This record gives sequence, C-alpha cells and structure tokens, in this order.
Amino acid sequence: MNITVFCGASLGNDEIYQEKTIELGLWMVKNGHSLVYGGGKVGLMGVIADTVLENGGKVIGVMPTFLIEREICHGNLAELITVDNMSDRKTYMVENGDAFIALPGGPGTLEEISQVISWARVGQNDGPCILYNVNGYYDHLESFYNNMVQEGFLSLEDREKTLFSDNLNEIEDFIKNYSKPAVRQYK
Repeated sequence: MNITVFCGASLGNDEIYQEKTIELGLWMVKNGHSLVYGGGKVGLMGVIADTVLENGGKVIGVMPTFLIEREICHGNLAELITVDNMSDRKTYMVENGDAFIALPGGPGTLEEISQVISWARVGQNDGPCILYNVNGYYDHLESFYNNMVQEGFLSLEDREKTLFSDNLNEIEDFIKNYSKPAVRQYK
C-alpha cells in the first residue's frame, strides 16, 4: 500500500515529533507500505524518508521544480517525481496514495490533509484520512471538526471518516476497516 504522508519541513520544538515520525516510518516498513511524500530532506519530511529508506522501505518523493532548485530535495529516493507547482504535487500525491496521514506541520500540511478530507466528501478520494495526533498537536482541530458536526456543517457520518489518533494500532485498524464516504448530495 502507498501511504501519502504530509508533514512539516521543520522538526518542531519537542523531540516527541521526531520520535513519533520515526515510529510511523518503522511501522510503515514493518507492514510493507511505501511512502509517498513531498520529497524533502529537511524537518519531519527528512526524518520520515530517512527512517523508511534506512529500514529497506520504498520512498517516492514529489517536488515542484522551484523547491528542487533550493536544494532541499532528498537525494536517496527510489523515485523523485518532478512537477511544475504545488497543485500538481498534491494531485500526484493523492492519485498515488491509498491512505493519507498528516504528521504535525504548518499551514501547508494542514492545507494538504484538509484537501484530501474534503475531496473524500465529493468522491475524489477513496482513501482514509488520518491526523497523527502526536503530543495532542491536532486536539484543537479535532475539536473544530466536532464543532462542525454540532453546528450542522459536517455530518457525523462524514466526521467519522477522519481519524485523529497517536496510536498506530488504532490507525492500522482504521485503515483496514475503512469504507469510503458516500458522495455528498445536494438538495
């Protein structure tokens, strides 16, 4: 299975972010999953790629030309897909992912996972979406999603198609038992 991982180009302020990123990478290799990610060698992107590579896993990076030119591209990937822009990068990562996991990151990470969650609701993404809630990083976002349900802007059924968890066993079960949401219909 190809797992697309969205994550920060920074390490964060707490060592736990790196530790849990390594844990996720080891889990992926142990379960025979390939990594599809942004192609970088810095921050949590570099940590996840290095972990998967160092343990014999396959890593596919996807990077726009303008970022390659800044020399932040990882040099040891099984495959580097070069695209023209960030929109093409996301499209490739979604089309080639079977499941989607967001590690902690900044606005770009949030935008990427939000897009695949949204795309699932309109029938453009069949894969499970998971926010790897390391150190409670996504607690506020989880509360916001729950508030969307409470306020009538997101159905409970659709809300349950997105997992917030820091437990790899729970994440594995969610992926194995996932069924895509019904395509949202308007009346």
